[in-house]
Amino acid sequence: MRMRGEIAYKSEEEGEYEEMVGVQKQKYSVVGGFPQPKKVVVVGYALTSKKIKSFLQPKLERLARNKGILFVPIDQSRPLSDQGPFDIVLHKLSGKEWRHILEDYRQTHPEVTVLDPPDAIQHVYNRQSMLQDVADLNLSDTFGKVRVPRQLVIKRDPSSIPDAVNKAGLTLPLVAKPLVAKSHELSLAYDQYSLQKLEPPLVLQEFINHGGVLFKVYIVGEAIKVVRRFSLPDVSKRELSQNAGVFRFPRVSCAAASADDADLDPCIAELPPRPLLERLAKELRRRLGLRLFNLDIIREHGTRDRYYVIDINYFPGYGKMPEYEHIFTDFLLSLVQDK
Repeated sequence: MRMRGEIAYKSEEEGEYEEMVGVQKQKYSVVGGFPQPKKVVVVGYALTSKKIKSFLQPKLERLARNKGILFVPIDQSRPLSDQGPFDIVLHKLSGKEWRHILEDYRQTHPEVTVLDPPDAIQHVYNRQSMLQDVADLNLSDTFGKVRVPRQLVIKRDPSSIPDAVNKAGLTLPLVAKPLVAKSHELSLAYDQYSLQKLEPPLVLQEFINHGGVLFKVYIVGEAIKVVRRFSLPDVSKRELSQNAGVFRFPRVSCAAASADDADLDPCIAELPPRPLLERLAKELRRRLGLRLFNLDIIREHGTRDRYYVIDINYFPGYGKMPEYEHIFTDFLLSLVQDK
């Protein structure tokens, strides 16, 4: 039976998996003068067809095979415990049924690394709780300060939004995002009247001018990779006074809008300090209980050291991350070596 969030997996001829394992086991390393069979790292994956296409690209699978890593599709029509054996289970699925299946599997197969725990993933799918750990961290050191924008959760009754915004003391314009982070769509509301046109449940975040550039910080275990992306342009006081309404955007950034090679003001283009990102990533790995996620970070325009985390995404589009094949395969091997 298929779960919610369509599950897809690659077809393979009968016996192909066993044949691949057999071929891999014939590769030997030398230990103490005697040949030793290399361990085959079997990664069972349960991903949507869209995620398979973007993540399991041929170049990743080729490199993985050369390193002794096999990606094997999980068959949703069969009990998970009857499949494998797996060293690692890689997944990004929705639905309570799948979460229950995976939690049961984690309890009965503690020797298998599950990336990542379903409850931890659910925490960052809800934008009400997503940024709480960043806010609680309140990170500040010699390299900068990391905060979250002031925000307000609206679960119903759009007519109540203007009053709620006034009581919370939020400043226009406001970014409106779906409460459940399954969509990248967002809206920018310029005036009080337009707030009533928004559709709850949603989160309202104060818009912070950031030079039209955000930093996508990809985290794969302990590895960190940062890329620039074009974002929403700054809003001046003059524009705010002249504009009204709600402007909708399909997403705040995309790979096609890479700002890495653009001719930008150095104050805008400068990446956040590496030590700051390393400390932030380390703390959030521990607090969130996740190893595969990315942070969308902006620098407040006109400052050098004031940063805001505006979104956290679980198992993001790693296929858009430079050198993702090497980073990801090294990470998978490290999980097995650590055990």
